[in-house]
Amino acid sequence: MPLQGEYAPEKTPWVADQLAKIDETGTTKSVGINGMDVVVFTIRGRKSGLLRRVPLMRVEHGGSYAVVASKGGAPENPAWYHNVTANPEVTVQDGDQFIDGVARELSGAEREEWWERAVAAFPPYAEYQTKTDRQIPVLLVEPRSAD
Repeated sequence: MPLQGEYAPEKTPWVADQLAKIDETGTTKSVGINGMDVVVFTIRGRKSGLLRRVPLMRVEHGGSYAVVASKGGAPENPAWYHNVTANPEVTVQDGDQFIDGVARELSGAEREEWWERAVAAFPPYAEYQTKTDRQIPVLLVEPRSAD
């Protein structure tokens, strides 16, 4: 069952515009970045408990989704990263489909495998890594079993 609760208002105008377009059309296919697909991750704020929707690049393989905490190569992780690591239950909207899942941070060979997939899906990630001293975190959202 998708996450339920009150949603926090989106403060970044271009993100709010993307989310409004997705809501209007019912699909993430109606927006993109540089012609590349996005998916929307719904997460719960670690302090507020409010739900937040985060559109990020679509990096999918075998029904699981990578969540790349690049923040454009900034020196710090994006705020949503701390929310997901504190509350790993996530809902992913891909197209008009919703997938409930649990996120976990990747390391070692598994991280490298998914990093390569992420760069293949969105080549600017490679440049973002050169702009920062931190290793950009890669989290994996795996579908929750239907039991």
